[in-house]
Amino acid sequence: MRIIKTLRFQLIVSLLAQFAFLAIVMGTTLYEISLRKHDYVILNLSGQLRVISQQLVEKSQNLLSIDNGKPLHIKSVSVYEKEINSLTKEYDQIIESFKQRELSSELTGRHDPLYCSWDKQSKNQLDITANTWDNYFNKLNTIGSDKPGGKQGSERAKLTANHIVTTRGNLLNTSTDLTMAFQKMMEGKLKNISLLQQFALIASVFIAFGILLLLYKKALKPLQLTIAGLSAVTRGDLQHKINTKSENELGVMAGAFNKLTARMDTLFRLSEKINNSNNLDETLRFIYTEFRSILKMDLIVMLSPSPDKENIIVERLYTDTSKKKFSLKEKTSFSFNKSTLIYKAVHTKIPVIKNSIQSMQEKDIDSLREPLKEEKSREQKDEIMLQFLRLEGFHSMLLLPMALQNQEPLVLLFATKDEAGYNDEHLELMKNFGSLFSNSVNKTLGLESLVISAVSGLAKLAESRDPETGDHLFRMSMYSAIIAESIGQTDKYRNIITVDYIRNLFQFAPMHDIGKVGIPDQILLKPGRLDAIERKVMEEHPEIGAEVLRRCEKQMQLVGFTIFQTGIDIASGHHEKFDGSGYPKGLSGEDIPLSARIVAAADVFDALTSKRPYKEAWSVEKAIDLMKSESGKHFDPITVEHLLLSMPRILEIYNAHKHI
Repeated sequence: MRIIKTLRFQLIVSLLAQFAFLAIVMGTTLYEISLRKHDYVILNLSGQLRVISQQLVEKSQNLLSIDNGKPLHIKSVSVYEKEINSLTKEYDQIIESFKQRELSSELTGRHDPLYCSWDKQSKNQLDITANTWDNYFNKLNTIGSDKPGGKQGSERAKLTANHIVTTRGNLLNTSTDLTMAFQKMMEGKLKNISLLQQFALIASVFIAFGILLLLYKKALKPLQLTIAGLSAVTRGDLQHKINTKSENELGVMAGAFNKLTARMDTLFRLSEKINNSNNLDETLRFIYTEFRSILKMDLIVMLSPSPDKENIIVERLYTDTSKKKFSLKEKTSFSFNKSTLIYKAVHTKIPVIKNSIQSMQEKDIDSLREPLKEEKSREQKDEIMLQFLRLEGFHSMLLLPMALQNQEPLVLLFATKDEAGYNDEHLELMKNFGSLFSNSVNKTLGLESLVISAVSGLAKLAESRDPETGDHLFRMSMYSAIIAESIGQTDKYRNIITVDYIRNLFQFAPMHDIGKVGIPDQILLKPGRLDAIERKVMEEHPEIGAEVLRRCEKQMQLVGFTIFQTGIDIASGHHEKFDGSGYPKGLSGEDIPLSARIVAAADVFDALTSKRPYKEAWSVEKAIDLMKSESGKHFDPITVEHLLLSMPRILEIYNAHKHI
């Protein structure tokens, strides 16, 4: 698919365009607003001119009011002249700064000079005010040209005061006019900012309308067809095809869904021809229980080569020793070369046996655990399987290669604690049964592949209906599996939470909100808070999801299989609360399925620590505090306890895939 045709690309481009437009408008607005801070400084200084004009008059009037026809006291004259000189100096400094368009730090109190610009009206009025001041100032200088002191000083002060009082209107009026001109200029600039904001609002509405139109055409309409297709499938019509011409992700998903339903339809029609086992665990269990009478075995391990054929991977592991903790776990990978027995079995397709695997002394156990945990050289890892068997007390093994259709060969490893557990007779026996095992594994692998595809497809549909998912499904599934694994180590749940249980929980956890496909768009996609009626509709999604899976399960049960029960429990119960205040059934305590209780804790923890359109991500500490406070209320206390115990592993997933 060309990236330009993807819905993600088109939406990202549209949103980036809107973001760029708003960023430009916001930047311009912020710049203009920052300039308005300068305007207030200017307006304040112009106001000071008016105040200075008034003070000149007031001080002159005060001087004249004490005139009794005699020379003024020399101290009064001196004080008056100092005050007049100070005021005229301040006025002159402000008016000169205005004329130079530069306000010094001394005037503004800022750490740097402030540069000004005037409109035409302000400039004209500034010229008038400056000219008036120059004439006024020159006249004062002429009057004050006599040297200070004695009668002449007294007379000069009176003349200066009379001049200021007589001509007070000119300076005060021009100072006032300048202030008004500056104020009008600033009001005009604020009006321009307002017009810019109005334009931005109108333009944003048009852009948003365009994005919504694109979203409807490219996403919502194809999604409606997809929902209709899903509804048909839930009614049992597995031959229904989603007819959409969309070339984006939804079109690809619809094509994948069509392929999925076709495969499931084929599965149901051919199910009566498949043996009783419906997954690899049941296949291994069947082999383990049915063949122990003719072949000694205490452990079965299914091994497969990695895609690069450089490593071997533990696919499944089965033993009836449920309380036994093995050092080797599923999905463990280790390297092998031509010298290893496993390599020979894979590439020659000939069964291999090895007896009398050396037993281990207690002092050697710790050193042999090391290669299982750390990266070692190929030579050190060549015999890692033998080391594992030695470590766990097994003394004999038999490797049975199985040729699968269109796949790399798998190897079944049988191990027993007997010193000489296998012989040539067993080797021939397993050669004869090899095809039987291969057919059984072929069938169960195909079925498991379909189930995983179904789970992925249905989870993808739920994800496409809910914009808040994405990596959330992966994270909460991992969290659920980690919590379950921790709980499974307790005595109470040791026999309940098996490897198979954890695997099912991980696979079906992403389907917890599959019921949202049945919620109307206007409710599911509503950006604000839901009202009571809408909330009631939204609270139907657990039962809708459970019903979808029940119908799938019913179809499987008709042919003797049970697959979706874990998904049903999770979908129907993940919104129940431990204290009974949840929905849809108000279940409480252990009446809520364990899988649903685990998923509820994992789901809420991830929701709290993830960024959503309506909230920022909470810190892990804050989320933990809430989980603790809700223990015994919303959550089963044991799920909270083991969430906290598993926090180091959970944080590894969180840090690698977080959304904040």
